[in-house]
Amino acid sequence: MPMEFSIRIILAILSTLTAGILVASLSLHVRGKKKQQRRAPPEAAGALPLLGHLHLLGTDQLLHRIFGDMADKYGPMFLVRLATHPALVVSNWEVAKELFTTHDMNFSSRPRSIAVKLMGYDHKMLGFAPYGPYWRNIRKLARLKLLSSHRVELVAHVRDTEVNCFIKELYDQTLKSRGVAVVEMKERIGDLATNVIVRTLAGKRYNSGTDDESRRCQEAMAGFFHLAGLLLVSDFAPFLGWIDVLTGKISKIKRVGKECDSIVGSWVKEHREKRLENNIKGDQDFIHGMMSVMEDDSIPIEEADATIKATCLSLILGGVDASAITFTWAVSLLLNNRRVLEKAQDELDIHIGKHRQVQESDINNLVYLQAIMKETLRLHPPAPLSAAREAMEDCTIAGFRIPAGTRLVLNIWKLHRDPSIWQKPLDFLPERFLNDHANIDVRGQDFELLPFGSGRRVCPGITYALQFLHLALARLLHGFELGTVSDKSIDMSESPGLAVPKATPLEVTLTPRLPAMLYGY
Repeated sequence: MPMEFSIRIILAILSTLTAGILVASLSLHVRGKKKQQRRAPPEAAGALPLLGHLHLLGTDQLLHRIFGDMADKYGPMFLVRLATHPALVVSNWEVAKELFTTHDMNFSSRPRSIAVKLMGYDHKMLGFAPYGPYWRNIRKLARLKLLSSHRVELVAHVRDTEVNCFIKELYDQTLKSRGVAVVEMKERIGDLATNVIVRTLAGKRYNSGTDDESRRCQEAMAGFFHLAGLLLVSDFAPFLGWIDVLTGKISKIKRVGKECDSIVGSWVKEHREKRLENNIKGDQDFIHGMMSVMEDDSIPIEEADATIKATCLSLILGGVDASAITFTWAVSLLLNNRRVLEKAQDELDIHIGKHRQVQESDINNLVYLQAIMKETLRLHPPAPLSAAREAMEDCTIAGFRIPAGTRLVLNIWKLHRDPSIWQKPLDFLPERFLNDHANIDVRGQDFELLPFGSGRRVCPGITYALQFLHLALARLLHGFELGTVSDKSIDMSESPGLAVPKATPLEVTLTPRLPAMLYGY
């Protein structure tokens, strides 16, 4: 009996130990599985101590293409190290959806950079300000005073008259050339975009094609976009910042910043003087509107002026450079795809005819024209790489562990070329937005197409940009037969920067296709 009792005790102990081992093993397995599920994303090979992957990316490269090649190798979500700073590069629409819905708040801030510090009033610009009360207040003010649907409608006359001037100037060129003009369109489009946004912000316009101030403004904005889009060693490895000094990048940033400040500062000064003289006539432009708000809130003039200049600069960059670049790519794509160009003009002839001008109210009926703009934004988004965001807290994205402080870069250019979403993704096919993708919009809610971003940091000027782009393109195609010298194809090479402009001039032949009275005669 005692022996039988002892055996029972031993068996009970063994059973307990076995159960304990099984539970412990199961626990370790589950914890290991969870840990595996929360592993870090794949990291690109080739990182160096201290530098990380900076040596692979360069400081003056087409980064969207470099990251696109990396995505082919490492997948649509991978890490690069910018010196000691990890950056998550994403080019998948499902991950983008998770980022800009579930984790949007966590990724609503911007990392600081030397370029934006020196050129952008120490990060006071709307597009680059860190998340917080200042950014929320300025965004709200910009929407209220400029970018709401109501305000966009109120300045419709500015778009209308400036596009008319643009078309008339092109027509004048054809008269001087006895019917067919050869025009460099990049500068002309830049002049148009500059006048539309500067009139809206500051109530003034430049003489297109002849005004040195217009060219100066465009060159300063292009310089800002170029420099803000470069990877500077100073941002990621301050101890190697002397490299940026030696290569002249810091002096160039300071020079462009001073030029931008001089331009917008002159507008603010003019408005201050008019207010002192009580010489404000007609509708208030954006600068007067901001000054009124700042005065009501008793903001000191120096602080108010810095905020106004920073906000104007941010809106000019989005309103001039991004719009002009998109318009230029649209014309380039059409000239390389004459079938699409002819079909767009047929649509205009059907809905508008040849005895009146296109009006903004006509755009809703021009579905093929809208599809052309969507396809242009798919192939050439205004910013192929989103401006970097920064995780404020640890989180898990698509099962991967992402620590606080990780930079986020969305490769919009690569996402828009995903063959699992887009048939023949490299081809210019506006028809896709009349058929399989007819319901996809560009306003940040359809994550397969994000030319203006998404979430809290989505571009606030989408409506403004689309109204301008649709009207300007419609009137250009309605007013002229477009061609190229000797029927040559258009060079589609790109220049680096935050926005990626066409690298070479856009030389176009223009022949009027409407009665003279529709050009202002």
